[in-house]
Order: sequence, then structure tokens, then C-alpha cells
Amino acid sequence: MKLLEKWLAPALACAGLWSMPAYAQEKDAVRPGFSADSLKGQKIVLFRPAVWVGAQSTGGLAEPNADWTEQARGLMATELAQQRARFDNEVVPEPDLAGSDATLLSSYRALFKTVAHSVVTYQFFKGNRLPTRKNHPFEWTLGDGIRRIAELTGARYGLFVTTDDQYGTLGRKIFQVLAIGLVGVPVTSGVHTGYAGLIDLQTGELVWLRADEQMGGDVRNDEGMHKRVGELLKGFPAMKAELAVQAKSQAK
Repeated sequence: MKLLEKWLAPALACAGLWSMPAYAQEKDAVRPGFSADSLKGQKIVLFRPAVWVGAQSTGGLAEPNADWTEQARGLMATELAQQRARFDNEVVPEPDLAGSDATLLSSYRALFKTVAHSVVTYQFFKGNRLPTRKNHPFEWTLGDGIRRIAELTGARYGLFVTTDDQYGTLGRKIFQVLAIGLVGVPVTSGVHTGYAGLIDLQTGELVWLRADEQMGGDVRNDEGMHKRVGELLKGFPAMKAELAVQAKSQAK
């Protein structure tokens, strides 16, 4: 028993899994001065969602699963297509781009994910806020270089969606039980992160963000994806008023 405890302790430390202080987490925010009225008459481009699904190994490493990812991408596309009819605004799909324009869009898709994660870490978790972010309003940007995307799409705003799911393997779940039972250290099994953000394509400003690193809904099936998208779009300012209430109830 003591030998197992000696093995678990350094394993947990190396994996960065010692328990961390718990802080209250916010999940969404709107840029000061922005409201649903700002969207009236504006076109929104829905960028192709970034979807990744895999397994979480015993040690916490992410292992990609091509079948799960492909299935989730299809389910996400179907669910978002249905949601588009529920928006007050005209929503157009991401255009087919090539060359430098395609590279530019790909870089902004990655940048959005990085910025969204930074918002969660340094603003939504109040206890983690950097000195420069304490008592600071929600003001984040992707940079005004994204204006090129506005020129290519004719849209004023862009909606980015990204999800990252890792389902715990049997080994990970056993490790989770052993860690709490023998060492008293809580270990998570599975990672379920989702970000949805609205960008002003003229300025690069992030005007609305919904971000949660413990999302619900199994993205590998219809019902789970319906729940996931409902959580991602909860509070989305372009949603028709009578449907916004429904989306909130579905995401609970």
C-alpha cells in the first residue's frame, strides 16, 4: 500500500494534478457598450467549428480518435444549422477560401481559442486574475487584422465555436479512484471544453463570449450534441427573444 502511495504522489505531481484552490468561475461576458441592439441589421458569418474528440489516458495524455471527431463534427454542423434559423440576424456559413486568405482564417481560428482560454484563466476565474486584469472590464481583442475576413465575407460579425473533448479511459477512471482513496488528491477523468465567441470583424474586438471548461453533453450522439450547442449558445445576443429562454432551460 505504501509503495503504491509513493508511486501515486510523484505521478500526480508530474502530471500537474495536485488539487488547486477552487475559485468561482464566470462562464460568459459581454463587452461594455455592446448589446443585442448592436447586431440589428448586421450579417454574421459562422466559422467552421473547431472540433476535437479523443480519449484521456491513464496519465492524462490526450489520445485522438478520428472516428469520434468525425462523428462529432457532423453532429455539430447539423445542430448549428438548425440553430441558425433561430437567430434574428442573417447568418452565413464560412466561405471556401484558398491560399493566404485560408491561412489567415486558420490562424484566427487558433487565436480565438487561445484568447478564449486566456479569458477563462485570467478573468473568469477571479482568484487567478493578474494584477493588470483585476477590476478590469471585459475588453479582449483578436486584433484589427481580422478586418480582411470582413472584406471577404461581407459580414460585420463572426461567430467562432470550438470544442475539445477527452473521454477518460478505464485506466484513467481507476487512477482517479486510487488517487482520491489512497492519497486524497482529486483527479479529473475527462476534459470537456467549449468556447463560443462573437467578434466584431471591423475592429477585432471580442464582444461576447461563452466559455466553460467543464461542459455537459456527450458530443458523440445527437442528444449530447443538442445539449452541448445549447450550452455554447446560452445568452447569445443574436438569438430571438422568445427562443433565448428555451435555450437557457435546455442548457441547465
